[in-house]
Amino acid sequence: MSDTNGDTFLRLVKIMDELREQCPWDRKQTIQSLRQMTIEETYELADAITDEDWTGIKEELGDMLLHIVFYAKIGSEQKKFELDEVINGICEKLISRHPHIYSDVKVNDAEDVKKNWEKLKLKEGKKSVIEGVPKSLPATVKAMRLQEKAKQVGFEWDNKEQVWEKVEEEISELKEAIAGGSQVKTEEEFGDVIFSLINYARFLQVDAENALEKTNKKFIHRFTKMEEEALQSGKSLSDMTLQEMDAIWNLIKQQRP
Repeated sequence: MSDTNGDTFLRLVKIMDELREQCPWDRKQTIQSLRQMTIEETYELADAITDEDWTGIKEELGDMLLHIVFYAKIGSEQKKFELDEVINGICEKLISRHPHIYSDVKVNDAEDVKKNWEKLKLKEGKKSVIEGVPKSLPATVKAMRLQEKAKQVGFEWDNKEQVWEKVEEEISELKEAIAGGSQVKTEEEFGDVIFSLINYARFLQVDAENALEKTNKKFIHRFTKMEEEALQSGKSLSDMTLQEMDAIWNLIKQQRP
């Protein structure tokens, strides 16, 4: 970090001190009241990243940085920790978990680095390699993280063909559950299918969460476009038949934004 960056960071810290002292709204905030806003800011950053909106990424990173400083300020007021401790803590963690940079450990590639990372976490007191996966993560992201962590201890398929066979096996079990009429079993097997597909995406080097979000955005674009086309023809979607809507949908698909 250059002196200019350091000065800029200290400027933010100073502003936070002033707001916490002088602004009724900022003074009122607690770690609990900030929690939901932090989650919202995280998703806004994720949206900007998905769209590769660099202006948005810059703005949302600033919002995230504000939240970090805000929590640290509250932690200091409560005499729990200081901002310096937060920064030094992550510095020490990065050094200890990168022995191939700061010590004499040898690695061949990024996979070796990840395996070492998980081993070091266990040495630090973690009881399980999957212990660090947050419980409140969205299910798709959580599935990816669980699979990635299991991989670090060798619990992994050899190739993508084996993974696809597992997907087909789970789909077959889902069909059996549907035929059996048990809603509980159907839900369980449906979850297994999704989990297996996420694993297959990982083998294809596809981010399942990002892929699904791009599909969501594509659907939103096409559906709103379909609504516009319907209005231009003097109708609303509710007045149209499925065949009419499908015809418009296919025309929009051909345009491919």
